[in-house]
Amino acid sequence: MTVYSGPFREGDRVQLTGPKGKLNSITLSAGKVFHTHRGAIEHDSLIGLPDGSVVTNTVGVEYLALRPLLNDFVMSMPRGAAIVYPKDAAQILQLTDVFPGATVVEAGVGSGALSLWLLRAIGPTGRLSSFERRDEFADVATANVTSYFGETPENWTVTVGDLVEALPEVHGEASVDRVVLDMLAPWECIDAVSAALKPGGVLLCYVATVTQLSRVVEAMRDSGNFTTPQPSETMVRTWHVEGLAVRPDHRMIGHTGFLVTARRLARGAVLPELKRRASKSEYTDEDVEAWTPGALGERSASPKALRKRVREANATAQAALDREAREADAVDPAASDADEAPSGGALG
Repeated sequence: MTVYSGPFREGDRVQLTGPKGKLNSITLSAGKVFHTHRGAIEHDSLIGLPDGSVVTNTVGVEYLALRPLLNDFVMSMPRGAAIVYPKDAAQILQLTDVFPGATVVEAGVGSGALSLWLLRAIGPTGRLSSFERRDEFADVATANVTSYFGETPENWTVTVGDLVEALPEVHGEASVDRVVLDMLAPWECIDAVSAALKPGGVLLCYVATVTQLSRVVEAMRDSGNFTTPQPSETMVRTWHVEGLAVRPDHRMIGHTGFLVTARRLARGAVLPELKRRASKSEYTDEDVEAWTPGALGERSASPKALRKRVREANATAQAALDREAREADAVDPAASDADEAPSGGALG
């Protein structure tokens, strides 16, 4: 179970910020040492300290020690696929109005970044069903979520397979409150999602390019099952503020993806036609072919890199599980003798 405050414990993830603002994340383990090119910090010197402490390494360099926020964890965790950035995750939660107790479907799961935000939003009474086509990505996502929460949430399932085929097997008709599609060709899943969503439920598609944006919007409209799609993107610009030197930072988080939302109409309802200005909205079969997944291309990590990231994510998750086991043993030592947890577990 994740602890958000209190003294640092063995197995906790701690973020160390050096004098130049460089961030380092470590998982506390008794007897271990964090080494840098300028000195080292013993993990034992951090265990027991309150959150927000300042520690000095062996050569006198000071580091600020904090528990990472979910935002920090997501940006530093092992990745199998590109993540949904926190700025987009925040907008997704807002635009879909995810609420405690909601039944939510997401596809694909990627590295588990959005899964973490959704699980926090739905709470223990909600249900999150994640779908992913690739085993490696599902493994990384499962390990990352387990690492953060200290356990695999009981209200979360990961199904490996095609959403169109797998969704009806997991959720019946009109049983899902929210659907988030983060995939190369979400327009292929519109019919399956339409069947699963409750009337008034929200569909959000997260796509990277304008060609994907165009096609998924037209697919939503053509289905006749949704309100008028609302596309948007979010950009974040930070500022430098020091005395009278107040200006925008030289770098900003610009385009990462487009968000398209629409709500499920009642069965049999016909959306009133909206008056629009005349525009060049026609397109040919050749245009559609240029928007197919093969033409768009899909960037992915090499198999070797994926295996490495799976090992990193599993190692971090196992550390979190070991911490929970130690704490359980401390509460009830007799239970550990009768039911000792296996060292490898499902993550091995």
